[in-house]
Amino acid sequence: MSELSTLERASLAVRSNAAPLFAARNIRKAFPGVVALDDVSIEIHAGRVHALMGENGAGKSTMMKIVAGVQAPDAGSLLFKGRPVALKNPRDALGKGIAMIHQELNLVPGMTVAENIWIGREPRNAMGLIKHNALNRRTSELFEALAIEIDPQTPLGTLSIANRQMVEIAKAVSFDSDLLIMDEPTSAITDREVEHLFRIIGDLKARGKAIIYITHKMDEVFRIADDISIFRDGHHIVTRAASEFDKTSLIAAMVGRELDQVFPKIEVEHGEVALAVRGLGVSGVFSNVSFELRYGEILGFAGLMGSGRTEVMEALFGVRPADAGEVLIDGRRTAIRSPRQAIAAGMAFLTEDRKDSGLFLKLSVGENMQISALPKHSALGFVRQRRVDASCSQMCRQLAVKTPGLHEIIENLSGGNQQKVLLARWLLNQPKILILDEPTRGVDVGAKAEIHALISQLAKRGVAIILISSELPEVMGMSDRILVMHERRANGILPRPIATQEAIMTLASGEAL
Repeated sequence: MSELSTLERASLAVRSNAAPLFAARNIRKAFPGVVALDDVSIEIHAGRVHALMGENGAGKSTMMKIVAGVQAPDAGSLLFKGRPVALKNPRDALGKGIAMIHQELNLVPGMTVAENIWIGREPRNAMGLIKHNALNRRTSELFEALAIEIDPQTPLGTLSIANRQMVEIAKAVSFDSDLLIMDEPTSAITDREVEHLFRIIGDLKARGKAIIYITHKMDEVFRIADDISIFRDGHHIVTRAASEFDKTSLIAAMVGRELDQVFPKIEVEHGEVALAVRGLGVSGVFSNVSFELRYGEILGFAGLMGSGRTEVMEALFGVRPADAGEVLIDGRRTAIRSPRQAIAAGMAFLTEDRKDSGLFLKLSVGENMQISALPKHSALGFVRQRRVDASCSQMCRQLAVKTPGLHEIIENLSGGNQQKVLLARWLLNQPKILILDEPTRGVDVGAKAEIHALISQLAKRGVAIILISSELPEVMGMSDRILVMHERRANGILPRPIATQEAIMTLASGEAL
């Protein structure tokens, strides 16, 4: 038998200790019209990564908000280090040794990186003023320990989403908590940064920290999880060692059924050219992008993070108007200088960041859904509200949106259901050209299959679709052709039969086939 690694010895030591670091007993939590958690019990052990999995709306995030002190349970009890605890708020939880990295980043763009990490804990002089040199030095020491290469004095608002995510992770680690909750921590970071995060997690495990890890990415779960708990419809279904699951059994436990086809691609006869893009460019952003898209076709866009995929779509939709090249819709040159003009031309754009550029979080499901389709349901300046509500209700049923009703505030819905509402918003407009930027990011495996099936049905109905995805299996499984970006230029287009993972990565790396 080979010598055990430090992490293996730590793991074996934990297995011999049956007492959990944290335990939730018979937790119940209800919101108006929805029981989010029903008699849920779970145990978390020190020195182990405990993955929490389930479809959107299964209750995972609600459970973690209770563990982190964000919400209080309606019934049940919590034990931490063997003692009952009542967590009044997140600060109370942090004081006891529980920290959470939220899926939606909770940072202040106008402050520096260092100020964000130590907010409320800044070193101060006798007069109560912040000692900025000490603050920056403390941040540099933290970043050195975590191998993060970011200047502590950088304004946070200037960082990429990926680097902001690393700052959020560093902030949580800075509390030296015994229990660290990570909610979709890799949703916006590159593969290299994922590997970096996993090294940080390995170090935390070796130091005896417990980590609750929420994700929809199965490859991550099987790489780093020691234990897996499955939630479904507000219930705790099962907890087992990760080694006792495989992908098939994990999916079946999550959705309550077998998924025979994750990418239900329908072969469709393509029509005329819907969209022709010739030499499109935005100064300093991307240049010389050309392609054609036919009715009924799904054109995938692949490339490494920062390759310019989203920026091309923003130019097409008038978010950042192009200053080079031309766009033709149905063979006619079309100037698109604003989203309003794009919508009038029959285009729709599902953005990658539903929180910042998609949703009105304080408005209702119905208001979010109908907002772009009101002109189609108006006469003489008046909205035909009954017709609008009927269309929205029908769309909710078609997309299986889990909501108590159109009146529910969309902020209260799970991420996957929020994504479905955004899709419904654009489908109400009956677009002929649909741009989907990361349509299944942060969405569980069951909802992914539903969205993929919907995309195929839309293509069958003749909608021309552009699909951007960072997940190669998704873009390969759903696309008829794949355009690959490299450093803000189009580096080639691959027909489906030869669009292998190796071919895509070759083009994405700047090489020629």
